Amino acid sequence: MSVTKSFVNPPQLAEPKGYSNGIVVEGGRLLFVGGQIGWDLNRIVVSDDFAEQFGQALENVIAVVRAAGGEPTDITRLLIFVTDRKEYLSRLKEIGAAYRQLMGKHFPAMTLVQVTALVEDSAKVEIEATAVL
Repeated sequence: MSVTKSFVNPPQLAEPKGYSNGIVVEGGRLLFVGGQIGWDLNRIVVSDDFAEQFGQALENVIAVVRAAGGEPTDITRLLIFVTDRKEYLSRLKEIGAAYRQLMGKHFPAMTLVQVTALVEDSAKVEIEATAVL
C-alpha cells in the first residue's frame, strides 16, 4: 500500500513556522503514540533542563514510530504538553535545534498545550503523536 502525504497550508492563514496547518494522507496504517516524557529506559527524567527533556521526549516518540516500522517523516501530528509556556517560548532556539536533529525539516501538524502538571513531578514536557505508516 502506497502512502502519500500532502501538506495543507492555505494562503488565508499566516505562514506556519516549524509546523504545518494540516496534512492529507492517503493509504497506510495509523499509529497513535501515547504521551512520552523526557525519561530514559529506567524511567529517570534525563535532566531538569527543558530543551533536554523535549529532545528526550521526542526521541522516545520516534522510538515507538521506528518500532512500528516507521520513520520520523511518517509522523503527521504532534501534540505537545508543557507545564510552562513561557519557558517553552524562551527556549525555542534550543528546542528547535533538538527538533531538527531528530526530525530534520519535517514539520507535521502541531499543537502546544499548557497544563498544570504531568505524570511525573519533574517532567516539563510530554509529546504524543500520530503517524501514518
